[in-house]
Amino acid sequence: MPGGRAVTAGAGVRRTRQRGAVLETLRRCGEFVSAQELHALLVEAGAAVGLTTVYRALRDLDRAGLVDVVRDETGERLYLRRPTEEHRHYLICRRCGHSQAVDAGDVEAWAERLGETTGFADLAHTLELSGVCGPCRPSGDADRG
Repeated sequence: MPGGRAVTAGAGVRRTRQRGAVLETLRRCGEFVSAQELHALLVEAGAAVGLTTVYRALRDLDRAGLVDVVRDETGERLYLRRPTEEHRHYLICRRCGHSQAVDAGDVEAWAERLGETTGFADLAHTLELSGVCGPCRPSGDADRG
């Protein structure tokens, strides 16, 4: 690879300068971002990376289990650096985009049982949860549960 050597990073994904920059930028974001937002942050930081490369890196990182992916209300994929190796689910604020990891043990157990009872293996699933976070709720809604 010009300008650097590609090496294997964990989870079966090749480590490249661009993927490293994408992961580091995602880590600094701390919230879900779109590929376009991520690309803009990379360019602003001086990284020479094209939008297509960002999409490709995100796809590879998703397949390797290094990022979490959710869809916003328009269907756009949003990305967050996965803080652990464990698959996670998030509750996303529809107004500000704030995300919060949630305990979804029941969902994971159900998916595992479903695989066992149907004979399917290597099940994958998504769960989209959205709401309006406390700071975004109108003050009159705060007392209603």
